[in-house]
Amino acid sequence: MSVIYEPRGKAGEYSPLAANLYKGCAHGCLYCYAPAATFTAREVFVGRPAPRKNVLAQLERDAESMAGDPRQILLSFTSDPYQPIETEEKLTRRALAILHKYDLRATVLTKGGMLACRDFDILSWGAHNEFAVTLTTDDPDESLAWEPGAAPPGERLESLRRAHAMGIRTWVSFEPVINPDAVYRLLEASLDYVDLYKVGKLNYHKLAGTIDWRGFREKITELLERAGKPYIIKKDLAAC
Repeated sequence: MSVIYEPRGKAGEYSPLAANLYKGCAHGCLYCYAPAATFTAREVFVGRPAPRKNVLAQLERDAESMAGDPRQILLSFTSDPYQPIETEEKLTRRALAILHKYDLRATVLTKGGMLACRDFDILSWGAHNEFAVTLTTDDPDESLAWEPGAAPPGERLESLRRAHAMGIRTWVSFEPVINPDAVYRLLEASLDYVDLYKVGKLNYHKLAGTIDWRGFREKITELLERAGKPYIIKKDLAAC
């Protein structure tokens, strides 16, 4: 079975290709759809993350067969490439080296904070590689409640700043949105070192019904336009 695949549905709006190196994720985000999507009990998904079996060997086979493909490959949708287990396993670091070996374009999307900075040397090898961070709130306590195992928002912002300083293209995923006012503040705080913003909404959670999505879409679009920043509004938010 291939490790590199074409994501469908909402995920396909973020990247034409993707790869998931781990099964499960210790970040334990309350809004995470991945346990249900992978038919895994939440306590197993969060409590026992592990490398996918033979994942690097299969990744190398996939990468060799796709050598030079210009499409972006995102790490990852159903786990985080920089969750704590990566400190020892180094799967993401080795995967990035494999993708570079076959002239493939890599994007990292993470809430892992400063751990990701370890691999900016490899990401900087390819001019088309990208580093991206999910930002939901600027309040550390709110982040801890919603994303108990992830890096605090200040760490995520600092990782973006460091990536940008090394010449790596950066973007932010404002999805899911749990606090619109925090998103406006995060946008202002990150403008100097983020190249692109992707904005979605919160789904599959009761809080989603309490947010004025049309008002949020109009305001965040206005702020992005005023800042002159490229952006993508995901289809579910654009339809509000």
